[in-house]
Order: sequence, then structure tokens, then C-alpha cells
Amino acid sequence: MAYDAGFASSQTFQARTTDAGYVTLGTRDMARAVRFYEPIAREMGIGRSVEAEGFVGWGLPGGAAGFGVALPEAAPMPDKGLTPLQAEDAKQVQRLYEIALHNGGSSESAPCERGGFYAAYFRDPDGNRLNAFCISRH
Repeated sequence: MAYDAGFASSQTFQARTTDAGYVTLGTRDMARAVRFYEPIAREMGIGRSVEAEGFVGWGLPGGAAGFGVALPEAAPMPDKGLTPLQAEDAKQVQRLYEIALHNGGSSESAPCERGGFYAAYFRDPDGNRLNAFCISRH
């Protein structure tokens, strides 16, 4: 999860073997953000790992690899960055994209092949930019 290898073919091996520790995205509306991210996390096979005042996080058992949303005091607000979500395959990329749009996200680019990886780009309701992707060249 959370490693975008589409920018360079030399990173393909690393994307299959490396997980980011976590990423935190900012939100102006915690309840709305939770409604958006909860079904994305469920599709990716991860559950809530932490809840605190102004923060909700999802991750794998033991705290490995995940993401969270935080109110502005705890996380920077949207910028031109990108948060990648590594999917199992192209079908899961499509499902994540559809889940995002169904829960208030907006499309940046529909799922398609992108020279070695298959990806979709979208924004959450706060404007954070994400992409769901999988490596398609083996």
C-alpha cells in the first residue's frame, strides 16, 4: 500500500516489496472524511487502528502500513501532493475509484493503463489528491 511506482520503471520492484509506514491527510469535516475513507479501507482489507480527538487512522494489524485523517491542527491541508493507494489488481483499482466517487470524491482521471501500472486518480471531499494503482508489467 501507499507507494506509487508509475513515475519510473526502475521503481517497479520496490513498489511490490515496500510499504509506507502511514500517511495522514487533512480534513475540515471529520465525520465526512470517515464516511469517505471507511469503505476505501474496507475494500483494501484494513480496519480502524486508532481513534483520538481530531484523528482517525486505518491500518493493518500491528500498526503496519495505513492512512489517517486529521483535523487541520494535526495535519496540513490539501496541496498539490498525491497519496497513492496500492491495489491488488485492476479490478480493485476500479472498485476503489467507484467507492471514492460514490462517497463524495471527484474524478481526476478514470482507471486506465499508464505504461507499467494501472491507475485511477481522484480527490476526497477535502480536495486531497489520491490515486489507486497496481503494477501491471511483470
